[in-house]
Amino acid sequence: MDKVGKYLFMSEPFHCDFSKRLFMGHLGNHMLNAADFHSSERGFGMTYLNPIHKTWVLSRLAIEMEEMPEQYTRFYVETWVESAMRYFTNRNFRVVGEDGTIYGYGRSVWAMIDTGTRQPQDIMAVRDGEIVNWIETEKECPMEKGSRVRMSGNAELVRTIDTHYNDVDVNGHINSVKYIEHVLDLFSLDNYRENRIGRFEIAYVAESYYGDRLSFFREETADGEYCVRIVKTNPENLKEVEVCRSKIVFVKK
Repeated sequence: MDKVGKYLFMSEPFHCDFSKRLFMGHLGNHMLNAADFHSSERGFGMTYLNPIHKTWVLSRLAIEMEEMPEQYTRFYVETWVESAMRYFTNRNFRVVGEDGTIYGYGRSVWAMIDTGTRQPQDIMAVRDGEIVNWIETEKECPMEKGSRVRMSGNAELVRTIDTHYNDVDVNGHINSVKYIEHVLDLFSLDNYRENRIGRFEIAYVAESYYGDRLSFFREETADGEYCVRIVKTNPENLKEVEVCRSKIVFVKK
């Protein structure tokens, strides 16, 4: 089996925005699905990990796109493991059309945790570290890795939302892609008429759960560049905890 996985998807109309191009959130879902397919086929995916009370959690995701696939377009998400350490693994993506059009790339960092304790697990202890046999260092991913999202104390509180059933994923916490959708909802439709998303990155700091309230603080850090900090509030003790940070770079159409 090749070290690089290649999975076919389609930009379905109901997964597209008003411009008839794929939503960033749905692209994120396709990337996570490709990661799951790739790891499961090679023996270190959810189908193996869940019965031994372990799972993968996304720590960082960065996506750079030249354009989004239009509706009905069939495209591939290629994915491969670039490196693996004791507690984290780096996985890359390439989005390419059936005709060879390269739409963009992605970089991600994953951690393995115990599903009961939610504590980090030694990746190399699973199947005697067989994941290292699938590391691919020759395939190019020509985009920068996720950077540390720096924000000042001047970020403005722009929205607070409650979390509901549809926000919760198979791991029992708020779905990684839901944060992406909530962040992108902070910007107006007019903004998306004039701009496209050139780069999106998100770093997850803590888990949040059903019932938590999420507050979104936004700051414009450069022309067309925004950073967002998400803070959760537990409704029982009102304790505030930072959940994740995100950076969005808009490019004029």
